[in-house]
Amino acid sequence: MKSRIVTFGEIMLRLSPKGYLRFCQADTFDACFGGGEANVAVSLANYGFESCFVTRLPENAIGQSAINELRRYGVNTGYIVHGGDRIGIYYLEKGASQRPGKVIYDRAFSAISTASRNDFPWEEIFKDCDWFHITGITPALSDTAADLVVEACKKAKELGVKVSCDLNYRNSLWPKNKAQITMTEICRSVDICIANEQDISDVFDMHAKESNVLTGKINKSGYMEVAEKLQKKFGFEKIAITLRESISASDNNWSAMLYDGNNYYFSKKYAVHVVDRVGGGDSFAGGLIASILFGYDPKEAIEFATAASCLKHSIEGDFNLVSKEEVDKLANGDMSGRIQR
Repeated sequence: MKSRIVTFGEIMLRLSPKGYLRFCQADTFDACFGGGEANVAVSLANYGFESCFVTRLPENAIGQSAINELRRYGVNTGYIVHGGDRIGIYYLEKGASQRPGKVIYDRAFSAISTASRNDFPWEEIFKDCDWFHITGITPALSDTAADLVVEACKKAKELGVKVSCDLNYRNSLWPKNKAQITMTEICRSVDICIANEQDISDVFDMHAKESNVLTGKINKSGYMEVAEKLQKKFGFEKIAITLRESISASDNNWSAMLYDGNNYYFSKKYAVHVVDRVGGGDSFAGGLIASILFGYDPKEAIEFATAASCLKHSIEGDFNLVSKEEVDKLANGDMSGRIQR
């Protein structure tokens, strides 16, 4: 029987100028849907899992369009509830070369941020569930959203469901001191912690020595020490950290580390030419969850997750539209990019 995974969060409407135009140049915007936990749900559905995304959306044509998009990729939307007045929106201006990308959020008072605990019957939602995934973005949306995430994680833990969390700190949504308090409570129920090189510093004030995300300098031993501190603080079963070396907005080196409480496993490093980096961390999370559920050993798991995320950087939109076979092929060493006939 295939595993059942539940993710909970906000799906948003994404509006972007065409190509690499700046906001001030745009007279039209391309539209698609995306959001951290929804992106993970789509990845897992593409790998063949029973993937269920839980949220609250307004009962209008835009909310239904978001649901339709999830269904298109095989995600179970049966526990999406209707309510609220609006869907969250984010505007994305892609970066190029030395010009960074920009994101502007318009998600205040969105449907999920005004949801109540009566909207989500967690015991029913978690029936026959193997895994629950959340991020640090949803609790940043409002105090009520934070309470919902805390409640959901506690219920999942109580029912024996594996819980993963991507720290995903967003400084435009909440201050660091509030994030630390809330995420500390959430992480007490978390088994698998996922983060990038900056999140751990921002949320838990733990810094990797001799590393600098602005210059793209990564010191592996520094992140090994950070992982040990996190494991000691929360007792995580596994900690995965993505390691992005930003050469420019267009070119990154991409790798990751997995710590299982005893050993460290580092993936190979990919030289990535970025087509669209939004959703890169979510595709990593989806790949890591999938690889663990596939029964891969830790080295195979971190290679699969990193390869999945590498491929996402080549795909427009938030969703990582790749198959298990494509990820396995890259993870196993075929980096040629040669056309397949």
